[in-house]
Amino acid sequence: MPLYRDEAVVLRVHKLGEADRIVTLLTRRHGRVRAVGKGVRRTSSRFGARLEPGSHIDVQLYSRLPEGQAAPGGQRGLDVVQQTETLDAFGARLSDDYGRWTAASVICETAERMTEEGEPALRLYLLVVGALRALTAREHDASLVLDAFLVRAMSNAGWEPALRECAHCSRPGPHAAFNVAAGGAVCEVCRPPGSARPQPETIALMIALLDGDWPRADATADSPRREASGLVAAHLQWHLERGLRSLPLVDRT
Repeated sequence: MPLYRDEAVVLRVHKLGEADRIVTLLTRRHGRVRAVGKGVRRTSSRFGARLEPGSHIDVQLYSRLPEGQAAPGGQRGLDVVQQTETLDAFGARLSDDYGRWTAASVICETAERMTEEGEPALRLYLLVVGALRALTAREHDASLVLDAFLVRAMSNAGWEPALRECAHCSRPGPHAAFNVAAGGAVCEVCRPPGSARPQPETIALMIALLDGDWPRADATADSPRREASGLVAAHLQWHLERGLRSLPLVDRT
């Protein structure tokens, strides 16, 4: 029953019994892991405050199963938190800013939904850490940071929306229509009924967020930002096949 150590971001927590907490972690090398923090809700706990959503930690875990072995039913089971050290308290640093805190909540929920328990997800882990760090740096609008994370996470998962060419026939763009079910921008020949017609600046903003072109993204007006946020959220939730609970809480003003 081995001990192992890894870097992790706390994605979600919920209560267990009177004093314990179940913690969902996205780790650097072991993917998504669920673990029990024993006694962390007591005021005398040594590391309870480090196991809060959005925290970036170095954690030592006690595995109930040998490396690579799954529990009956294919589940990894709950590990046990042994030690934690704070690398960066992103959640605590964002807790006094509603817009940035809700954006961080969407990032954490999306990361949980896009990963499988025990499956390594290094690129997504790095995207999560980078997005949370950008939110705390406050150099860019929280909504832009969130949308940049979402569109890059979708690209990493193979769900990148077509923006530069038609999603159906690959005809080079720019194209005036966007259809979530079709996979992104569509030309006039392939455009399904009911397709959206976003502003040209909206598609340009989505491309800038995907490419990391922050000077161009920061210079966009409010209207294209709101429109891009709607398209990115719709595209993501189409592929997740279920809505994100935290997304309606995000302040898009």
